[in-house]
Amino acid sequence: MRHTLEELLAGWITHQRWFAGKGRAIAELAIEAGTPLPLRGPAESLHSDVAGSSRTTDDTVRPPASDDVSVRHLVITVRQESQTDRYQLLVGFRPRLPQRLRHVAIGETEDGFAYDAVHDAEVTGILLSSIADGADLGGLRFRHMPGAEIDTSPRSLVLGGEQSNTSLVFGDAYICKMFRKLVPGVNPELEVVSALAERGSPNIARPYGWIEADVAGENTTLAFAQEFLPTASDGWALALTSVRDLYGSPQGTAAADVGGDFASESHRLGMATAHLHQQLATAFPTGTVEPPDIKRMAEGFRRRLEAAIEEVPELAGHAEAAHEAFDRLADVDRPITVQRVHGDYHLGQVMRTFSEWIVLDFEGEPGQPLSERRALDTPVRDVAGMLRSFDYAARHLLSDHPDAKSLEPRAAEWAGRNRAAFIEGYSAGGGHIRGDDAVLLRALELSKAAYEVIYEARNRPTWLPIPLAAFTLDDR
Repeated sequence: MRHTLEELLAGWITHQRWFAGKGRAIAELAIEAGTPLPLRGPAESLHSDVAGSSRTTDDTVRPPASDDVSVRHLVITVRQESQTDRYQLLVGFRPRLPQRLRHVAIGETEDGFAYDAVHDAEVTGILLSSIADGADLGGLRFRHMPGAEIDTSPRSLVLGGEQSNTSLVFGDAYICKMFRKLVPGVNPELEVVSALAERGSPNIARPYGWIEADVAGENTTLAFAQEFLPTASDGWALALTSVRDLYGSPQGTAAADVGGDFASESHRLGMATAHLHQQLATAFPTGTVEPPDIKRMAEGFRRRLEAAIEEVPELAGHAEAAHEAFDRLADVDRPITVQRVHGDYHLGQVMRTFSEWIVLDFEGEPGQPLSERRALDTPVRDVAGMLRSFDYAARHLLSDHPDAKSLEPRAAEWAGRNRAAFIEGYSAGGGHIRGDDAVLLRALELSKAAYEVIYEARNRPTWLPIPLAAFTLDDR
Protein backbone atom coordinates (compact mmCIF):
# COMPACT_ATOMS: atom_id res chain seq x y z
CA MET A 1 0.00 0.00 0.00
CA ARG A 2 1.39 3.36 -1.03
CA HIS A 3 1.05 6.30 1.36
CA THR A 4 0.82 9.98 0.63
CA LEU A 5 4.05 11.94 0.91
CA GLU A 6 2.63 13.81 3.90
CA GLU A 7 1.93 10.55 5.73
CA LEU A 8 5.42 9.25 5.01
CA LEU A 9 7.05 12.51 6.11
CA ALA A 10 5.12 12.49 9.40
CA GLY A 11 6.67 9.15 10.28
CA TRP A 12 10.12 9.93 8.91
CA ILE A 13 10.74 13.41 10.29
CA THR A 14 10.55 12.40 13.96
CA HIS A 15 13.74 10.37 13.52
CA GLN A 16 15.82 13.22 12.08
CA ARG A 17 18.45 14.82 14.29
CA TRP A 18 17.40 18.30 13.27
CA PHE A 19 13.71 17.83 14.11
CA ALA A 20 12.95 20.00 17.13
CA GLY A 21 9.68 18.33 18.17
CA LYS A 22 10.94 14.97 19.38
CA GLY A 23 8.86 13.37 22.11
CA ARG A 24 5.59 15.04 21.01
CA ALA A 25 2.98 13.52 18.73
CA ILE A 26 2.45 15.11 15.33
CA ALA A 27 -1.14 16.29 14.99
CA GLU A 28 -0.77 17.44 11.39
CA LEU A 29 1.90 17.72 8.70
CA ALA A 30 1.20 19.70 5.55
CA ILE A 31 3.20 20.80 2.51
CA GLU A 32 3.06 24.59 2.47
CA ALA A 33 5.17 25.09 -0.65
CA GLY A 34 6.75 22.79 -3.22
CA THR A 35 9.20 23.80 -5.95
CA PRO A 36 10.44 21.32 -8.58
CA LEU A 37 14.17 21.78 -9.23
CA PRO A 38 15.36 21.36 -12.85
CA LEU A 39 18.10 18.77 -12.81
CA ARG A 40 20.90 19.07 -15.32
CA GLY A 41 24.47 17.93 -15.75
CA PRO A 42 26.41 21.18 -16.16
CA ALA A 43 29.93 21.28 -17.48
CA GLU A 44 32.51 22.09 -14.85
CA SER A 45 32.43 25.84 -15.06
CA LEU A 46 33.46 28.94 -13.22
CA HIS A 47 30.63 31.41 -12.73
CA SER A 48 31.29 35.09 -12.16
CA ASP A 49 28.91 37.99 -12.17
CA VAL A 50 31.91 40.15 -13.03
CA ALA A 51 32.20 38.49 -16.41
CA GLY A 52 28.44 38.08 -16.65
CA SER A 53 28.76 34.55 -18.02
CA SER A 54 30.16 31.12 -17.29
CA ARG A 55 33.41 29.74 -18.66
CA THR A 56 34.34 26.10 -19.05
CA THR A 57 37.52 25.28 -17.14
CA ASP A 58 38.09 21.91 -18.84
CA ASP A 59 36.29 19.29 -20.90
CA THR A 60 35.08 17.24 -17.95
CA VAL A 61 31.30 17.00 -17.67
CA ARG A 62 29.39 15.88 -14.60
CA PRO A 63 27.07 13.03 -15.61
CA PRO A 64 23.51 14.29 -15.73
CA ALA A 65 20.97 12.87 -13.32
CA SER A 66 18.79 10.19 -14.87
CA ASP A 67 15.62 11.36 -16.59
CA ASP A 68 13.54 9.36 -14.13
CA VAL A 69 14.92 11.23 -11.12
CA SER A 70 13.12 14.32 -9.84
CA VAL A 71 13.68 16.63 -6.89
CA ARG A 72 11.38 19.02 -5.07
CA HIS A 73 12.19 21.66 -2.51
CA LEU A 74 9.49 21.54 0.15
CA VAL A 75 8.48 23.86 2.97
CA ILE A 76 6.33 21.86 5.37
CA THR A 77 4.39 22.81 8.48
CA VAL A 78 4.30 20.47 11.47
CA ARG A 79 1.66 21.00 14.15
CA GLN A 80 2.26 19.49 17.59
CA GLU A 81 -0.18 20.37 20.33
CA SER A 82 -0.51 24.18 20.18
CA GLN A 83 2.81 24.75 18.35
CA THR A 84 3.38 24.85 14.60
CA ASP A 85 6.89 24.82 13.10
CA ARG A 86 8.18 25.01 9.55
CA TYR A 87 10.95 22.89 8.05
CA GLN A 88 12.58 22.75 4.64
CA LEU A 89 13.32 19.51 2.82
CA LEU A 90 14.94 18.51 -0.44
CA VAL A 91 13.02 15.39 -1.46
CA GLY A 92 14.10 13.22 -4.35
CA PHE A 93 12.03 10.62 -6.21
CA ARG A 94 13.41 7.55 -8.04
CA PRO A 95 11.79 4.40 -9.44
CA ARG A 96 14.34 2.42 -7.42
CA LEU A 97 16.71 3.57 -4.71
CA PRO A 98 20.37 2.64 -5.19
CA GLN A 99 22.12 1.11 -2.24
CA ARG A 100 23.95 4.34 -1.45
CA LEU A 101 20.65 6.17 -0.77
CA ARG A 102 18.70 3.53 1.12
CA HIS A 103 19.76 4.93 4.48
CA VAL A 104 17.90 8.17 3.67
CA ALA A 105 14.73 6.56 2.28
CA ILE A 106 11.42 8.20 3.19
CA GLY A 107 9.05 5.71 1.54
CA GLU A 108 7.21 4.71 -1.62
CA THR A 109 4.81 7.20 -3.22
CA GLU A 110 2.92 7.48 -6.50
CA ASP A 111 5.93 9.35 -7.89
CA GLY A 112 8.43 6.69 -6.87
CA PHE A 113 10.61 6.11 -3.83
CA ALA A 114 11.05 9.34 -1.90
CA TYR A 115 14.33 10.06 -0.14
CA ASP A 116 16.27 12.89 1.51
CA ALA A 117 18.01 14.31 -1.57
CA VAL A 118 20.60 16.40 0.28
CA HIS A 119 22.53 13.11 0.43
CA ASP A 120 22.41 12.62 -3.33
CA ALA A 121 25.49 14.20 -4.94
CA GLU A 122 24.01 13.54 -8.38
CA VAL A 123 21.33 16.19 -7.84
CA THR A 124 22.63 18.68 -5.24
CA GLY A 125 24.80 20.42 -7.82
CA ILE A 126 21.67 22.36 -8.82
CA LEU A 127 21.94 24.29 -5.54
CA LEU A 128 25.49 25.49 -6.17
CA SER A 129 24.99 26.21 -9.85
CA SER A 130 21.77 28.14 -9.16
CA ILE A 131 23.56 30.28 -6.56
CA ALA A 132 26.29 30.95 -9.12
CA ASP A 133 23.67 31.87 -11.74
CA GLY A 134 21.57 34.03 -9.42
CA ALA A 135 18.57 31.98 -10.56
CA ASP A 136 14.92 32.31 -9.63
CA LEU A 137 13.22 28.89 -9.51
CA GLY A 138 9.59 29.11 -8.61
CA GLY A 139 9.45 30.83 -5.23
CA LEU A 140 13.14 30.15 -4.54
CA ARG A 141 15.67 32.92 -5.08
CA PHE A 142 19.34 31.95 -5.41
CA ARG A 143 21.79 34.83 -4.87
CA HIS A 144 25.56 35.30 -4.81
CA MET A 145 27.79 37.96 -3.32
CA PRO A 146 28.87 40.77 -5.65
CA GLY A 147 31.96 39.71 -7.57
CA ALA A 148 31.83 36.13 -6.28
CA GLU A 149 33.40 33.51 -8.53
CA ILE A 150 31.95 30.06 -7.92
CA ASP A 151 33.29 26.85 -9.43
CA THR A 152 30.20 24.67 -9.89
CA SER A 153 32.06 21.43 -10.63
CA PRO A 154 32.63 19.97 -7.12
CA ARG A 155 30.33 17.22 -5.89
CA SER A 156 28.72 17.49 -2.49
CA LEU A 157 29.07 15.54 0.73
CA VAL A 158 26.86 15.93 3.80
CA LEU A 159 28.83 17.05 6.83
CA GLY A 160 28.01 14.84 9.81
CA GLY A 161 27.40 15.73 13.43
CA GLU A 162 25.12 18.76 13.10
CA GLN A 163 22.07 18.94 15.32
CA SER A 164 19.83 21.67 13.92
CA ASN A 165 21.00 22.19 10.32
CA THR A 166 22.39 20.21 7.39
CA SER A 167 25.59 21.35 5.69
CA LEU A 168 26.75 20.28 2.25
CA VAL A 169 30.48 20.48 1.52
CA PHE A 170 31.25 20.93 -2.17
CA GLY A 171 34.75 19.62 -2.81
CA ASP A 172 37.21 21.49 -0.62
CA ALA A 173 35.92 24.93 -1.59
CA TYR A 174 32.39 25.61 -0.29
CA ILE A 175 30.08 24.71 2.56
CA CYS A 176 26.36 25.36 2.15
CA LYS A 177 24.33 25.30 5.37
CA MET A 178 20.63 24.52 5.04
CA PHE A 179 18.58 25.87 7.92
CA ARG A 180 16.23 22.95 8.47
CA LYS A 181 13.83 24.64 10.91
CA LEU A 182 12.65 27.85 9.26
CA VAL A 183 12.00 31.05 11.15
CA PRO A 184 10.57 33.79 8.91
CA GLY A 185 13.10 36.55 8.31
CA VAL A 186 16.74 37.07 7.32
CA ASN A 187 19.01 34.70 9.25
CA PRO A 188 21.54 36.53 11.47
CA GLU A 189 24.37 34.47 10.03
CA LEU A 190 23.82 35.86 6.53
CA GLU A 191 23.32 39.35 7.93
CA VAL A 192 26.42 39.40 10.16
CA VAL A 193 28.90 37.58 7.93
CA SER A 194 27.94 39.69 4.90
CA ALA A 195 28.44 42.91 6.88
CA LEU A 196 31.81 41.75 8.23
CA ALA A 197 32.94 40.63 4.78
CA GLU A 198 32.20 44.09 3.40
CA ARG A 199 34.60 45.47 6.02
CA GLY A 200 37.34 42.99 5.16
CA SER A 201 37.23 41.05 8.43
CA PRO A 202 39.96 38.38 8.58
CA ASN A 203 38.05 36.45 11.26
CA ILE A 204 35.25 35.00 9.12
CA ALA A 205 34.97 32.44 6.35
CA ARG A 206 34.30 34.21 3.07
CA PRO A 207 30.60 34.28 2.11
CA TYR A 208 29.62 33.23 -1.44
CA GLY A 209 25.84 33.27 -1.60
CA TRP A 210 22.50 32.24 -0.19
CA ILE A 211 19.03 30.89 -0.94
CA GLU A 212 15.89 32.75 0.10
CA ALA A 213 12.12 32.60 -0.29
CA ASP A 214 9.05 34.30 1.09
CA VAL A 215 7.81 32.41 4.15
CA ALA A 216 4.78 33.68 6.03
CA GLY A 217 5.04 36.88 4.00
CA GLU A 218 8.68 37.55 4.98
CA ASN A 219 11.90 37.25 3.03
CA THR A 220 13.45 34.21 4.72
CA THR A 221 16.95 32.75 4.50
CA LEU A 222 16.89 29.07 3.57
CA ALA A 223 20.61 28.38 3.10
CA PHE A 224 23.97 30.14 3.26
CA ALA A 225 27.13 29.24 1.31
CA GLN A 226 30.61 30.11 2.60
CA GLU A 227 34.22 29.23 2.07
CA PHE A 228 35.06 25.75 3.36
CA LEU A 229 38.26 25.54 5.40
CA PRO A 230 39.53 21.98 4.85
CA THR A 231 42.93 22.52 6.46
CA ALA A 232 41.70 24.49 9.49
CA SER A 233 41.58 22.88 12.94
CA ASP A 234 38.58 22.92 15.23
CA GLY A 235 39.16 24.93 18.41
CA TRP A 236 37.57 22.31 20.67
CA ALA A 237 39.72 19.52 19.20
CA LEU A 238 42.89 21.59 19.60
CA ALA A 239 42.06 22.34 23.23
CA LEU A 240 41.36 18.68 24.00
CA THR A 241 44.68 17.66 22.50
CA SER A 242 46.39 20.08 24.84
CA VAL A 243 44.46 18.75 27.84
CA ARG A 244 45.33 15.15 26.96
CA ASP A 245 49.00 16.09 26.65
CA LEU A 246 48.88 17.57 30.13
CA TYR A 247 47.11 14.57 31.65
CA GLY A 248 49.62 12.24 29.99
CA SER A 249 52.68 14.13 31.24
CA PRO A 250 54.58 13.16 34.40
CA GLN A 251 53.16 14.33 37.70
CA GLY A 252 54.53 17.69 38.70
CA THR A 253 54.88 18.95 35.11
CA ALA A 254 53.39 22.42 34.85
CA ALA A 255 50.89 23.14 32.08
CA ALA A 256 53.28 25.78 30.71
CA ASP A 257 55.99 23.12 30.23
CA VAL A 258 53.89 20.58 28.35
CA GLY A 259 54.53 20.37 24.62
CA GLY A 260 50.86 20.89 23.79
CA ASP A 261 50.44 24.05 25.87
CA PHE A 262 47.47 25.95 24.48
CA ALA A 263 47.90 29.28 26.23
CA SER A 264 49.46 31.11 23.29
CA GLU A 265 46.52 30.08 21.10
CA SER A 266 44.07 31.17 23.79
CA HIS A 267 45.80 34.57 23.81
CA ARG A 268 45.48 34.85 20.02
CA LEU A 269 41.85 33.79 20.23
CA GLY A 270 41.23 36.51 22.81
CA MET A 271 42.72 39.10 20.48
CA ALA A 272 40.66 37.83 17.55
CA THR A 273 37.52 38.01 19.69
CA ALA A 274 38.21 41.62 20.63
CA HIS A 275 38.81 42.52 17.00
CA LEU A 276 35.58 40.78 16.01
CA HIS A 277 33.63 42.75 18.60
CA GLN A 278 35.12 45.98 17.28
CA GLN A 279 34.14 45.01 13.73
CA LEU A 280 30.59 44.23 14.85
CA ALA A 281 30.36 47.57 16.64
CA THR A 282 31.22 49.40 13.42
CA ALA A 283 28.92 47.29 11.24
CA PHE A 284 25.78 47.53 13.40
CA PRO A 285 24.18 49.99 15.84
CA THR A 286 25.26 50.07 19.47
CA GLY A 287 23.45 51.19 22.61
CA THR A 288 23.54 51.23 26.39
CA VAL A 289 21.73 49.49 29.23
CA GLU A 290 21.00 51.81 32.14
CA PRO A 291 21.40 50.85 35.84
CA PRO A 292 17.66 50.13 36.42
CA ASP A 293 17.78 47.61 33.57
CA ILE A 294 21.00 46.14 34.92
CA LYS A 295 19.19 45.48 38.19
CA ARG A 296 16.40 43.75 36.28
CA MET A 297 19.06 41.71 34.48
CA ALA A 298 20.48 40.60 37.84
CA GLU A 299 17.02 39.63 39.06
CA GLY A 300 16.45 37.61 35.92
CA PHE A 301 19.69 35.73 36.60
CA ARG A 302 18.51 35.09 40.15
CA ARG A 303 15.15 33.71 39.02
CA ARG A 304 16.84 31.35 36.61
CA LEU A 305 19.18 30.22 39.38
CA GLU A 306 16.24 29.43 41.65
CA ALA A 307 14.56 27.51 38.85
CA ALA A 308 17.76 25.51 38.37
CA ILE A 309 17.93 24.74 42.09
CA GLU A 310 14.32 23.56 42.05
CA GLU A 311 15.12 21.12 39.26
CA VAL A 312 18.61 20.13 40.48
CA PRO A 313 18.68 20.37 44.30
CA GLU A 314 22.43 19.64 44.33
CA LEU A 315 22.97 23.20 43.16
CA ALA A 316 21.57 24.68 46.38
CA GLY A 317 24.76 24.03 48.28
CA HIS A 318 26.77 25.94 45.66
CA ALA A 319 24.44 28.88 45.06
CA GLU A 320 25.88 31.40 47.52
CA ALA A 321 28.64 32.44 45.12
CA ALA A 322 26.06 33.14 42.42
CA HIS A 323 23.85 35.22 44.72
CA GLU A 324 26.88 37.30 45.70
CA ALA A 325 27.78 37.83 42.03
CA PHE A 326 24.22 38.87 41.18
CA ASP A 327 24.13 41.27 44.15
CA ARG A 328 27.30 42.93 42.90
CA LEU A 329 25.85 43.23 39.42
CA ALA A 330 22.66 44.83 40.78
CA ASP A 331 24.85 47.51 42.44
CA VAL A 332 26.47 48.61 39.16
CA ASP A 333 25.61 52.29 38.79
CA ARG A 334 26.85 53.11 35.30
CA PRO A 335 25.47 52.17 31.87
CA ILE A 336 26.69 49.05 30.09
CA THR A 337 27.49 49.25 26.38
CA VAL A 338 25.63 46.79 24.17
CA GLN A 339 26.04 45.82 20.50
CA ARG A 340 25.65 42.88 18.14
CA VAL A 341 27.55 39.87 19.45
CA HIS A 342 28.02 36.24 18.49
CA GLY A 343 25.64 35.02 21.18
CA ASP A 344 26.63 31.33 21.29
CA TYR A 345 30.40 31.57 21.60
CA HIS A 346 32.57 28.60 22.55
CA LEU A 347 35.54 26.57 21.33
CA GLY A 348 33.38 24.58 18.93
CA GLN A 349 32.51 27.79 17.07
CA VAL A 350 36.07 28.74 16.14
CA MET A 351 38.66 27.26 13.77
CA ARG A 352 42.39 27.87 13.53
CA THR A 353 43.83 28.41 10.08
CA PHE A 354 47.52 28.79 9.35
CA SER A 355 47.30 32.54 9.98
CA GLU A 356 44.18 33.37 11.99
CA TRP A 357 41.30 32.28 14.21
CA ILE A 358 38.05 32.10 12.23
CA VAL A 359 34.66 32.48 13.93
CA LEU A 360 31.70 30.43 12.66
CA ASP A 361 27.94 30.09 13.21
CA PHE A 362 26.62 33.57 13.79
CA GLU A 363 23.01 32.39 13.60
CA GLY A 364 22.63 32.42 17.42
CA GLU A 365 20.54 29.90 19.34
CA PRO A 366 18.38 28.24 16.63
CA GLY A 367 15.44 27.80 19.00
CA GLN A 368 15.18 31.49 19.85
CA PRO A 369 13.11 34.07 17.93
CA LEU A 370 15.04 36.14 15.39
CA SER A 371 14.31 39.31 17.34
CA GLU A 372 16.18 37.90 20.33
CA ARG A 373 19.06 36.63 18.20
CA ARG A 374 19.45 40.07 16.63
CA ALA A 375 19.09 41.95 19.92
CA LEU A 376 21.97 44.09 21.17
CA ASP A 377 23.87 42.52 24.03
CA THR A 378 27.05 43.00 25.96
CA PRO A 379 30.18 41.59 24.28
CA VAL A 380 31.09 40.29 27.74
CA ARG A 381 28.51 37.54 27.14
CA ASP A 382 30.74 36.10 24.40
CA VAL A 383 33.73 36.29 26.73
CA ALA A 384 31.79 34.42 29.43
CA GLY A 385 30.79 31.74 26.94
CA MET A 386 34.39 31.12 25.91
CA LEU A 387 35.59 31.00 29.51
CA ARG A 388 32.98 28.37 30.29
CA SER A 389 34.19 26.44 27.25
CA PHE A 390 37.75 26.36 28.65
CA ASP A 391 36.39 24.84 31.87
CA TYR A 392 34.52 22.19 29.87
CA ALA A 393 37.60 21.36 27.80
CA ALA A 394 39.68 20.90 30.94
CA ARG A 395 37.19 18.81 32.91
CA HIS A 396 34.95 16.76 30.66
CA LEU A 397 37.63 14.09 30.16
CA LEU A 398 37.49 13.47 33.90
CA SER A 399 33.85 12.28 33.87
CA ASP A 400 34.84 8.60 33.46
CA HIS A 401 38.57 8.81 34.14
CA PRO A 402 39.90 6.39 36.79
CA ASP A 403 42.34 9.04 38.07
CA ALA A 404 39.83 11.89 38.03
CA LYS A 405 40.46 12.97 41.62
CA SER A 406 44.22 13.23 41.22
CA LEU A 407 43.88 15.00 37.87
CA GLU A 408 41.43 17.64 39.10
CA PRO A 409 44.23 20.07 40.15
CA ARG A 410 45.75 19.74 36.67
CA ALA A 411 42.37 20.45 35.10
CA ALA A 412 42.02 23.55 37.24
CA GLU A 413 45.55 24.64 36.28
CA TRP A 414 44.89 24.20 32.56
CA ALA A 415 41.57 26.02 32.71
CA GLY A 416 42.96 28.86 34.79
CA ARG A 417 46.00 29.30 32.55
CA ASN A 418 43.97 29.42 29.35
CA ARG A 419 41.22 31.58 30.78
CA ALA A 420 43.84 34.11 31.87
CA ALA A 421 45.58 33.98 28.48
CA PHE A 422 42.27 34.56 26.68
CA ILE A 423 41.45 37.59 28.86
CA GLU A 424 44.96 38.98 28.37
CA GLY A 425 44.59 38.56 24.60
CA TYR A 426 41.16 40.16 24.67
CA SER A 427 42.59 43.17 26.51
CA ALA A 428 45.58 43.36 24.16
CA GLY A 429 43.12 43.45 21.26
CA GLY A 430 41.29 46.41 22.77
CA GLY A 431 38.49 44.60 24.62
CA HIS A 432 39.21 45.48 28.23
CA ILE A 433 37.63 43.58 31.14
CA ARG A 434 37.96 45.61 34.31
CA GLY A 435 35.87 47.17 37.07
CA ASP A 436 32.17 46.77 36.37
CA ASP A 437 32.95 44.66 33.29
CA ALA A 438 34.55 42.06 35.56
CA VAL A 439 31.45 42.11 37.79
CA LEU A 440 29.25 41.56 34.75
CA LEU A 441 31.53 38.78 33.49
CA ARG A 442 31.31 36.87 36.76
CA ALA A 443 27.51 37.14 36.83
CA LEU A 444 27.18 36.04 33.22
CA GLU A 445 29.46 33.04 33.80
CA LEU A 446 27.48 31.82 36.79
CA SER A 447 24.16 32.40 35.07
CA LYS A 448 25.40 30.27 32.17
CA ALA A 449 26.67 27.65 34.60
CA ALA A 450 23.17 27.45 36.14
CA TYR A 451 21.78 26.72 32.66
CA GLU A 452 24.50 24.09 32.18
CA VAL A 453 23.52 22.42 35.45
CA ILE A 454 20.00 21.85 34.15
CA TYR A 455 21.25 20.65 30.77
CA GLU A 456 23.74 18.17 32.22
CA ALA A 457 21.27 16.84 34.79
CA ARG A 458 18.82 16.11 31.96
CA ASN A 459 21.21 14.80 29.34
CA ARG A 460 24.66 13.91 30.74
CA PRO A 461 24.48 13.38 34.52
CA THR A 462 28.13 12.30 34.70
CA TRP A 463 29.11 15.79 33.46
CA LEU A 464 27.19 17.59 36.21
CA PRO A 465 30.34 18.24 38.29
CA ILE A 466 31.67 20.47 35.49
CA PRO A 467 29.15 23.32 35.86
CA LEU A 468 28.89 22.77 39.61
CA ALA A 469 32.63 23.47 39.88
CA ALA A 470 32.04 27.00 38.55
CA PHE A 471 30.24 27.92 41.77
CA THR A 472 33.03 26.77 44.06
CA LEU A 473 35.85 28.67 42.34
CA ASP A 474 37.00 32.09 43.38
CA ASP A 475 36.35 35.14 41.20
CA ARG A 476 39.13 34.43 38.71
